[in-house]
Order: sequence, then C-alpha cells, then structure tokens
Amino acid sequence: MHETTEAKLAWLAELRGEALHAGSEKAVERRRGEGRLLARERAEKLCDPGSFIELDRYVRHRESNFGMMDRRPYGDAVVTGHGTVFGRRVFVFSQDFTVFGGSLSEVFAEKICKVMDLAVKYGCPVIGINDSGGARIQEGVVSLAGYAEIFWRNVQASGVVPQISLVMGPCAGGAVYSPAMTDFIFMVEGSSYMFITGPDVVKTVTGEEVTFEELGGATTHATKSGVAQFTSPDEESCLEDARYLLSFLPQSNRERPPFTRTDDPADREDAELDALIPDNPNKPYDMHDVIRRVIDGGEFLEVNERWAENIVCGFARLGGHAVGVVGNQPRTLAGVLDIDSSEKAARFVRTCDAFNVPLVTFVDVPGFLPGTAQEWGGIIRHGAKLLYAYSEATVPKLTVITRKAYGGAYDVMSSKHVRADFNFAWPTAEVAVMGPEGAVNIVFRKEIEEASDPEARRAELIADYKERFANPYSAAERGYVDDVIEPRRTRPVLVDALEAALTKSEPRPSRKHGNIPL
Repeated sequence: MHETTEAKLAWLAELRGEALHAGSEKAVERRRGEGRLLARERAEKLCDPGSFIELDRYVRHRESNFGMMDRRPYGDAVVTGHGTVFGRRVFVFSQDFTVFGGSLSEVFAEKICKVMDLAVKYGCPVIGINDSGGARIQEGVVSLAGYAEIFWRNVQASGVVPQISLVMGPCAGGAVYSPAMTDFIFMVEGSSYMFITGPDVVKTVTGEEVTFEELGGATTHATKSGVAQFTSPDEESCLEDARYLLSFLPQSNRERPPFTRTDDPADREDAELDALIPDNPNKPYDMHDVIRRVIDGGEFLEVNERWAENIVCGFARLGGHAVGVVGNQPRTLAGVLDIDSSEKAARFVRTCDAFNVPLVTFVDVPGFLPGTAQEWGGIIRHGAKLLYAYSEATVPKLTVITRKAYGGAYDVMSSKHVRADFNFAWPTAEVAVMGPEGAVNIVFRKEIEEASDPEARRAELIADYKERFANPYSAAERGYVDDVIEPRRTRPVLVDALEAALTKSEPRPSRKHGNIPL
C-alpha cells in the first residue's frame, strides 16, 4: 500500500525536527548555560536574517562507524549551507559540539568539502565556524583522511576566494591547520583556543605547567603568536566582526572589492596633519592619527592589532574604494622593522594583492631592528618576505613618506623602486641611507677626531647633512618621489592617485609560482 502525500509530508516534518535537534538535550543545555550559541544559530546570525539555506541536513555517519550504530543523528556534527552577508552570497560550515563533541567523521568532512567546492565553483567566500573535539576516534584513519581532504581544498581555494575561520570553541591537534591556511582567523576571548598539543602533553614532554588559555587562548594568539588576526569579547560580536570584514573583500579574485558611497568629501583637507609630526625627529607620534584623518570617515578595521605593534595593518575606504593600509608605528620601537612586523605586513600585503585590494603605505621607518636575537632569528629571511610581497603585488600601490625612510627599509616599504605607482612625501620626510648622526659619525669620523672642537664640528656637519639629505627633495629630483605635498592635502592627493591607478594592468612573468623566502 502506497503512503499518502500527507503521510510523506508528516514523515519529512519529523525528520526535519530530528535534524534540528541532533544534539542531546543535556549537551544543548550545557551550551546554553555557558552562554554559547548552537551551531545552526551561529550560521544564521552570521548571514543576513532569513537568508541561510542548509545543505545535507539528512546526512548520517556510515554504518561502519565502530561502536556507534545505536546513534546516527541527522546532519552528523556539522551544519553546512549558504546565505548572504550584506546581500552577497557566502558558503558556511558550523561545527556542532553538541553532537559527538563536534568530532570530525568521514561524512562530516564530506559536508565541509562540498561547501568548499561550491564556494570555489561559484566564486564566493567560505566561512568556517570551528568548535570541535578533533578527529572521531571510532572512525580511525578515515577521519584523518577527512582532515587532509579539507586541508587540500584550503590550499586550492587560497587566493581564489576569501576564506575566514571563526574559532568559537576548541580547535586542537591537526585540526588547527585548516584555520591556519585560511586568510583570517577570529577567536572569542575566554571560550576558544587553538594548539597542536594540549597542556597535559606539554607538561609530560617539557615539564611546563600551562593552562588552556595561556597555551592557546584568544589573547595568546592575538599578542604572542600572531595566529589570530581578530579577537572578540563574545560570540555575537565575533560574528558581526566577520561580517564587517567581508564588506572590504570581493567575492573572489576575479572581482574588485565592493564600492561604498561615502559622505566624506574626496577633496577634504585636514589642517591638523600639518602639525602632527613633532619637531624633534626622535619624538614618537601615533600613525593611527595619520591614517584616520585621511581615510573615509576615520573608519579603520585593524588586522593583528595587538601583535607586532610597530607596524599597523588594516582595511579602510578611500573615496569609497576599499584599500589595505600599512604604516610604520613610531610609537612602538620607533617604527623599526623586525621579524614579526615583517611577517605581519608581508602576509597582509599578499592577501590584499590576491583579492585586488589597493595598498596605501605610510612610511616612517628608521631601519631594521639590530641585535643578535634578530640576526640569529633570521631577520634577513623574514625582512625579505615583506620586500618580496611588495615587489610581487600588482594592485595599485600608493605611498606617503611622513618622516624617516632610512636604508634598506626605505626600499622595502613600497618604494618607487619596487614599482609603487605613486609616491608622495611630506616636507618632514627624510630619505637617506641612515640618520644624520650615524652618517656623519661614519663619513667624517677622522675629520671630527682631528678638529680642535670635535663636538662643534660634529654639530656643524650634522646640520649640513640634514640640509642636504634629510629631506624629500633630493629623492624628488630623481623622480623617486612624485610630489612633495602639504600634509593637509594627503587625502585628496591619494584619492586622485587611486582613481588614476584603478585601471592598472601589470602582466606577471610566465612561471608556475615564485619562491618567497618562507
């Protein structure tokens, strides 16, 4: 006897109810008690209201899943689907800790791989919400194969569509390598952590006693390792921050970032910039003040804000166009380049270039940080990453030298010689091989020693050096700087330059890929 349509619809409703409540009541209540959202709620809140469409809600783990045949919840332990963010399509997976601790199984991995494949096929960002206890032990090597399939897709999608990871619970062992290969990682303070080996293993092997939070919490990865680009105080803030980030990025590498109309006039000048640089060249100032006075509405989304603070990276808009901003930070370590800041900026520059985001660079760099720790740590190799990134980038590149641009660091920071499109300098700029004091001590050492009044002669030579070299005009004479501008005019000058450079087309050499000094 055939079932009626009404019976079939009733059966579908029952299945859908089971799929929506796959986690045990106890597990769900525990999550609620911790103030956490459930996996499906996270996906829905990430997307525009009512836009999330779930896929594979009736998938169940294989019958070969050892010792677990008595429980085969629909959807397994991950919610997948697609929706919109500010009206633009995104693909999402959200791991469900209430089902088998969010552990990864064969079908779990297949669901994630499917949405990743769809994201690349349709040219849309993919956002992964991570909250998992790791591989499902009952499936053995099959679960490890599932991880590898995801890792492989992370690499294939890299630079093709934006990949964003939201760590909203545990992410440990081999599972950390999927977020690590995505473009941006968000973590929630106090409730998320990432590490290769946990505190117990660390104690056994090294004798160190460390908590989960100290070893791999959000603060640790935001300040010490640089693994997390963003941290948020709670889950809802994390989801909202991820939405905001997406507003600066294109759907794929085949598109430009979205244009956003602004009420901030393109020709707006800011007289306070004229007095921002201290008269004393050794006195610090905050590069954030420069950036916010130039960009649209002062709105700046900083990336890796709490790591390698001697360089500032982030997204903004200039005349309505999304741009990536890089700036040395004189307030921290005098703005020198070191290992961490070179890596931070290189990664950011390459991400912007991959997704057609123009680059605006503010330069105030006295050089590379000296010392054995830096040399033995490989500052040569790490500094070369930033040089490589700027040289490789084919997006529009605009540069403003605000004060110091010394030595090799001048070359590295988007100079004309690594093919920046438009380079400007403030009258306070100093473009030279090194600072006046150091240069005079080296070049005129013997003359100073033989002088009747060495200190007076040194001061005279320093003053002469400053007049001849510690200014932007010798660089401008050779075309290394396109114009020396009043600081107040920085915004209109950059907007005009960006508009001119947007049609830039720069062919790349024929090769499989370059060999960046990793």
